[in-house]
Amino acid sequence: MRGWSVRSIDIAPFDYPERHRIDAILADIRDARAVDHAVNGVDVVVHCAAALPLASASEILSTGVEGTRMLLDAAQRHGVQRFIFISTTAVYGIPGDHPIRENEPLHGVGPYGNAKIGAERLCEDQRTGRMCVCVLRPKSFVGPERLGAFELLYDWAFDGRGFPVLGRGDNLYQLLDVEDLCDVIFLCMTLAPDAVNDTFNVGAQQFGTLRQSFQAVLDRAGHGKRVVSLPAAPAVWMLRVLEALKLSPLYRWIYESASHCSVVSTERLRQRTGFVPRYSNTDALLRNYEWYVAHRAEFGVRSGVTHRLPWRRGFLRLAKWFF
Repeated sequence: MRGWSVRSIDIAPFDYPERHRIDAILADIRDARAVDHAVNGVDVVVHCAAALPLASASEILSTGVEGTRMLLDAAQRHGVQRFIFISTTAVYGIPGDHPIRENEPLHGVGPYGNAKIGAERLCEDQRTGRMCVCVLRPKSFVGPERLGAFELLYDWAFDGRGFPVLGRGDNLYQLLDVEDLCDVIFLCMTLAPDAVNDTFNVGAQQFGTLRQSFQAVLDRAGHGKRVVSLPAAPAVWMLRVLEALKLSPLYRWIYESASHCSVVSTERLRQRTGFVPRYSNTDALLRNYEWYVAHRAEFGVRSGVTHRLPWRRGFLRLAKWFF
């Protein structure tokens, strides 16, 4: 824990090997009494709780905005020194110019993006006071226990299937390794407040096209399979229909951004903190794939709507067999 005592609050049980080293509170961040208890006596709040885009719009907005409001209010009451909010680059929508810098206009895609924007604004309102408030906008990050949509790629690769991309797949697409994100969070906890009391993009420094990133996983699987291009417009319309019918785990921002360039500038972060990511896109995906293979048997038939479990695949369970 890098010398820190850690307390968590989550609606899911903390069932990791480190359980005996954590003060784990099983509760919802929308429970004011539980939040007040969780924040009492702490120096730093790292807020990464959110309802994923697969949840209902009301659940996403109440967790993302009202939950953040409760945490910020409790942090102010208890004299918390720093508040670190884990936002997302989804707050930028799908802009035409890259790399995207932190001062770009925000355009949420769907309830998840809009909830993150609302939460960021609450954080900015508190930044003018005594508390150091850091907002991090990470690219999609992968690593141990981080499955979600990437489990589709790993499962298809492991079973000797090709994997589709929307369009040619030659769009630059930046990812992030979860360990790099943890290193950035630690810097925001420990560096001088003047350096980190701001909003920062976080992403890999070395990355390629979406086709190159996915192909690296297929190559590691060793079945000789290739990435397959699908016409972007018809595929997006089909995924919209499947999402509306709740027959696909893929939500709007994933499939509508998949055929576009998606790169953020991390210059502000590097200048303020000196941080340089250790892992490339390929490193992150392969490390995650190898973890997936090592733990695949543990998942069994379990699925869910968290990043800890494979997402319910719906129609995509059948689509796999066409590749």
